[in-house]
Amino acid sequence: MTTTTAPSAYPFDLAELLPRARALAEALGQTPSRNRLMKELKIGAPKATALREALEAAEFVAAPAAAPSLPTLPDVAPDPAPIADPTPAAPSTDPVPVDPAPEAPPQATGDGHPDTNITTPAAENVPAPVRKPRSWPVWLLALPAFVAIWSGWVGLGELTGFGVVHPLPGIADDLSINTAITLPIGVETYAAYALSVWLAGTAPAAARRFARASAIGSLIFGGAGQVAYHLLTAAGITHAPWWITTAVACLPVAVLGMGAALAHLIHANHE
Repeated sequence: MTTTTAPSAYPFDLAELLPRARALAEALGQTPSRNRLMKELKIGAPKATALREALEAAEFVAAPAAAPSLPTLPDVAPDPAPIADPTPAAPSTDPVPVDPAPEAPPQATGDGHPDTNITTPAAENVPAPVRKPRSWPVWLLALPAFVAIWSGWVGLGELTGFGVVHPLPGIADDLSINTAITLPIGVETYAAYALSVWLAGTAPAAARRFARASAIGSLIFGGAGQVAYHLLTAAGITHAPWWITTAVACLPVAVLGMGAALAHLIHANHE
């Protein structure tokens, strides 16, 4: 059985395709490859091969006269990449930001010292120093209180057995001291000292707590002693009851113990 091949629907017409192939060669500046002819003219491989052979047979020179001719690429080589425009791009006319120049240091003068003509910011307003409060009104108030308290404690001491003693017998027989003065000196002096430690706020916390409690207790006890003296005097009693005598007799010892304890608490953190 003999098989007959059907004729192509697009018969090969070299005369019709050759002008288009020449135009493509002129545009490329060289003989186009078979693959390029197939791609641009939409033809198959046999037609592209025949067109390329026809172009080469006609000795078509694709490159310009001034430029050297480029070698013909093989058919299997890929299409040449587009050549970039060698013309350099025009420089941008936009202004380039420039960093400000650093401030120059002060120039030295002829004597080797920097120039003193330097502007400085205005100094802030300095508040005026606070005036220290005066303490003389306290002394003015304390003077009459001291007279009343002194006389009250001395009188109560005489009612409870305090009186004149000779502290150095056989050494200074003429030396005599009224022990009643130890009451106002001890109780009221310690009360003022404990108040200063409590309210100053500079002592340790334990010392401030002890000073607060002992100062309040000393003031209360001092007020009670003044009340007891005036009540006994107003009643015409010349000898205080035993319980008042007992409490007053323990005052010097109590004042000594509280004063020593407070001093120890104040200096404990400084040793």
